[in-house]
Amino acid sequence: MPSRKLNLSIAAGVALTFGAATVLAEGYGPRPEGVAHGTEISEGDLALWDIDIEAPTGEGLPEGEGTVAKGKEVFAAKCVACHGEEAGGGAMYGSMVGGIGTMTERPRRLTPGSMYPYAPIFFDYTRRAMPMDSPMSLTADEVYSLAAYIYHLNGLIPEDFTMNAETMPTIEMPNRDAFMVDDRPDASAERCMSDCKPIGTVADGDQKS
Repeated sequence: MPSRKLNLSIAAGVALTFGAATVLAEGYGPRPEGVAHGTEISEGDLALWDIDIEAPTGEGLPEGEGTVAKGKEVFAAKCVACHGEEAGGGAMYGSMVGGIGTMTERPRRLTPGSMYPYAPIFFDYTRRAMPMDSPMSLTADEVYSLAAYIYHLNGLIPEDFTMNAETMPTIEMPNRDAFMVDDRPDASAERCMSDCKPIGTVADGDQKS
């Protein structure tokens, strides 16, 4: 049977949990004068976070441009340690080159050239996530240049290609037409923005008889 020490430990844990809940419920006393829940966010503040890119059209791509030659320099300085020489695979990641035509094979070879249906995806992902130790540190010109370099290594653009917001969406990606449309009902459901039912409830008309 449980020991007295175990029972005391359980009781202490329950007491601490109840005590914490009580403090949260009752608060920490009167709110100091002038303190509120926050300050109003301006459109300028939101713009810093509004960096989504519409993949098929490239809408949202920023100003700037890059070249294959510049991308090779940026890659050598900031990417080669993880991705290896000429993006052939390194200490952290596999190859970013090749694999085109393998998406229906086993095993597939997943690279930007083989799996991305639209070229701007490279910009969106790289700007947010790379380099791994300092994401969001690359300039728009650097990301455009890296995209030019990687897509050139994959044979998708010529060496003299200038990558920018106008030219990037025009690149014909090999896997563009190999995706299925998600036609599940919830994929097209409209988001409720007001007078919404609590999470976990069943919407009217969805009740099973």
